[in-house]
Amino acid sequence: MNTDLVCTIGHSNRPIEEFIALLKENGVACLLDIRTVPKSRHNPQFGQDQLPVSLAAAGIEYRQVPGLGGLRRARKDSPNSGWRNTSFRGYADYMQTAEFVENVEMVIALAATTRCALMCAESVPWRCHRSLVADALLVRGIPVEHIINPGKRRPAKLTPFASVEGTRILYPPEESGEAPEATKAEGCCE
Repeated sequence: MNTDLVCTIGHSNRPIEEFIALLKENGVACLLDIRTVPKSRHNPQFGQDQLPVSLAAAGIEYRQVPGLGGLRRARKDSPNSGWRNTSFRGYADYMQTAEFVENVEMVIALAATTRCALMCAESVPWRCHRSLVADALLVRGIPVEHIINPGKRRPAKLTPFASVEGTRILYPPEESGEAPEATKAEGCCE
C-alpha cells in the first residue's frame, strides 16, 4: 500500500457505518478532521463527541487538525482573486501563512507512515477547501485521491488556474479579469 497517498472525504449525510466502510475500503488508518467546527447539527454521528468513539471502535485513529480548518477571511488585497467564492479566496490567502505550511508538513510526515484521509463536511471535493489542501500537497509531490463513493476514488488535480512557484500557490484572475467558471462554487464547508 502506498502510504504517501493522502485521501480526502466529505462526511455529508452518510450513515456512520457507510462512512467507516468507505474509510476501511480505502485503507485509511487515521482520519484528520479539518473542519473548523467539528460538529454537525444535522448529522450528530459526525460530531466531536460521537465520531472519535465510532472510529476507535473500528480501529481508525481520529485527529482534529484546526490548523487546516476552513472559514478563513479573504484579505482586501488578496492575490487570489481568481476565486470568485470569497470562502475559497480567504482559504487561499491563509495558505500563504506559516501556520498552514506547518500543518501541511504534519500531514506529509504522517502520510509517510500511515494512510490518512482529510475530512470535512461537503461531499463534493471541488466545493470544499479540501481541494485547496490537495493543491498544497500535490505541489509538494504527495499524491491525493478524493474518496467519492464505494469503489470510486478520483485523483486530485491541481486547480487549473493555480500559479505555482516552488510550493507557493496563488490563484490570480485570468488575463481578461474574469474568474474562471469553475471558481463560482457556492459556499464552502465547515
